[in-house]
Amino acid sequence: MVLLGNIFQILAYALQIYSYGLIIYIFMSWFPGARESSFGSFLTKLYEPYLEPFRKIIKPVAMIDFSPIVAIIVLNVAGIGLRELYFIIIGFM
Repeated sequence: MVLLGNIFQILAYALQIYSYGLIIYIFMSWFPGARESSFGSFLTKLYEPYLEPFRKIIKPVAMIDFSPIVAIIVLNVAGIGLRELYFIIIGFM
């Protein structure tokens, strides 16, 4: 049971770290040339595959891209769902 708790905790931390990195990636768009750096290129490879489906569904409104906000919300909901799943599983044990 402790191992299961550790696995869920690691997954929750991974989701949280990924969402923080996504926020950093989004803020990099405000600085010219930031995404062309080696760090920006690394973040592009890490986050664009996740953002692409959201950008296909949610089109920009007045030149503002709201898809990253939805992507962050989805990550947070996934984290909440993961915690709830853990409590459900623990309840059955």
